[in-house]
Amino acid sequence: MSGMDSSAPNRSLTIRWRDRFYAARWVLLACSLVFLALYLGERLTLVQAILSFGVIFLAAIAVPRRAHLVPSVGNYDHAPSLWPDTSTKRFAEALPDPCLIVDHRVILRYRNKAAAGEFPSTSIGDPLSFSLRNPLLLNTIEKAIAENDRAVGEFRETVPAASWYKVSAVPLEVQKPGIAPTPRANLFVVTIDNQTEQRSLDQMRADFVANASHELRTPLTSLMGFLDTLMGPAANDAKARDHFLGIMRGQAERMSRLIDDLLSLSRIELRQHQRPTTKVDLGKLIKESIEMLQPQITENKAELSFSNQLEGTEVTGDRNELTQVVTNLLENAIKYGHEGGQVEVRLEKEPDHHNHEVRITVKDNGPGIPAEHVPRLTERFYRVDAESSRRKKGTGLGLAIVKHIVSRHRGELRISSVVGEGTEISVFLPL
Repeated sequence: MSGMDSSAPNRSLTIRWRDRFYAARWVLLACSLVFLALYLGERLTLVQAILSFGVIFLAAIAVPRRAHLVPSVGNYDHAPSLWPDTSTKRFAEALPDPCLIVDHRVILRYRNKAAAGEFPSTSIGDPLSFSLRNPLLLNTIEKAIAENDRAVGEFRETVPAASWYKVSAVPLEVQKPGIAPTPRANLFVVTIDNQTEQRSLDQMRADFVANASHELRTPLTSLMGFLDTLMGPAANDAKARDHFLGIMRGQAERMSRLIDDLLSLSRIELRQHQRPTTKVDLGKLIKESIEMLQPQITENKAELSFSNQLEGTEVTGDRNELTQVVTNLLENAIKYGHEGGQVEVRLEKEPDHHNHEVRITVKDNGPGIPAEHVPRLTERFYRVDAESSRRKKGTGLGLAIVKHIVSRHRGELRISSVVGEGTEISVFLPL
């Protein structure tokens, strides 16, 4: 028993020296290459190079490089560094969320594949603060270690993109009063749940309600104002009455279009996860859409051409929804292009796009859209020019509907535009 007790400090010392050497391995490698280069360049003799490297080697493994981020708890002051056992690692790998296992000094002892993918800068054997410097994250872990109990918190990362996370830190094995701690009590499991998507959805819902309320409030306010005028000063003015009634009808039509688009978007979202199963001839569908929009084409004096390279080819899709996609794209090209401008529609095979064999392209030669607006065109109620959009009877939901329909069909929407040259929108679909 005495022999076993006397060897414990030696093992602890060996582990500490091994950890310090492991932490300094890259610095030592870099120094060895530098001294080798100086020796080969005849700046140092062989003896000088060896002695210089030896001094740096001793300093690297003798000086502790790992700071204690939290006070030691209980008997952990003399606890040796611990690496998780195989069962603990398997447990961590079974978790779908990022999982980090740290010791009481907040040194990372293991990370699962999800954590490696989410936080690639973390390195096993280094203090977690070297790579994850968020104080809210570290404070949550420190609290769990200090109290030897579960601690939860939230933190946000802004690089490379804004992300929100929920963190939970819990002892791998809770130390009970009066009982000596086991080695597993030296480890803490840190799980990190990415809340970014949920936060984004919550924000999108809030923005959607606010925007929808605003869009409906404007025409309603106009209607109430005109009604007050007709019931008051213009009650006996037939000319003013006809003028105001025409404006009121336009505002009512605007609300009707907006409600129709909102209902359409809601129906699409409800079936977003259900892929269509029927077959649709896209060539015939596009021809029917063009015929349906002929009055608008004539009114805007537009010249529309249709090129069909896939005559008779069918795709799996919902006919009504695909008609809505084509109609929305054509209406946008006609409305926002130049009066008397050209609109080009192409249905062609797409050999270079992964998993998407069919391409529908609608191109106009209008004024184009500035590059900073293009990524946001599919957002709900987003308009490059709000006044122009309302004047041309746009609801700001057309491309949002197109995006959702294309997504339901497992396709892809691509928008490109050059100011002064026009806009091209392509829809890629699988067969």
